[in-house]
Amino acid sequence: MLEIRDLHAYYGKSHILHGVHLSIDEGEIVSLLGRNGVGRSTTIKAVMGQVKSVGSIRFKGEELLGLRAHEIPHRGVGYVPENRDVFPSLTVRQNLLLGEKRRGVKGRWSVEDLFILFPRLRDRADTVAGVLSGGEQQMLTLSRTLMGDPELIMIDEPTEGLAPKIVEQVAALLGEIKNRGVAVLLVEQKLNIALKISQRLYVMGHGKIVFEGTPVQLKENTAVRKEWLEV
Repeated sequence: MLEIRDLHAYYGKSHILHGVHLSIDEGEIVSLLGRNGVGRSTTIKAVMGQVKSVGSIRFKGEELLGLRAHEIPHRGVGYVPENRDVFPSLTVRQNLLLGEKRRGVKGRWSVEDLFILFPRLRDRADTVAGVLSGGEQQMLTLSRTLMGDPELIMIDEPTEGLAPKIVEQVAALLGEIKNRGVAVLLVEQKLNIALKISQRLYVMGHGKIVFEGTPVQLKENTAVRKEWLEV
């Protein structure tokens, strides 16, 4: 579904990604792990056309590099940034409706589906998003992106700073996303979450992929964990 090959990315004169390779199949959860500053978020931003990049990023056979950033979501790629962007002056329900792919076209997700998954959003449906807690805003950002009916959703640090109960809800949602046939690329710091829900994992260091394998293989590879993941 997603094929990244020899990807290089730059912020000005700073060379951040150095030949990244990565692939995701349909309906698969893949985690991208690594310490802060190694290029994980930049990889996602490169897919979304938000940073200067060279190489190849193909989605369902179509080259994404060269497309404008606003065109990429229309190809079926969803993105949940780390900073939990919401429209603060709009209600929860209005935020969700803004995420709809096309009015009148039924996708995999409805507002009611997401209210069932996140009952707190139903309770806050008519509350403006700017007064929500961090956990509630994360639920809303995830849910609004799903309203666009993506075939691949890329999520940057969804559990950062969240209470354990909310982390469990987010993990359950990721499983439900997969069950509905949507592929997930997850950037995550919490190794236990990634090992629990992923089919495959990549570890990044210094702007390159330094490990690719299954959760079992990563658990068994003490050297990779010690050098690239553990503090």
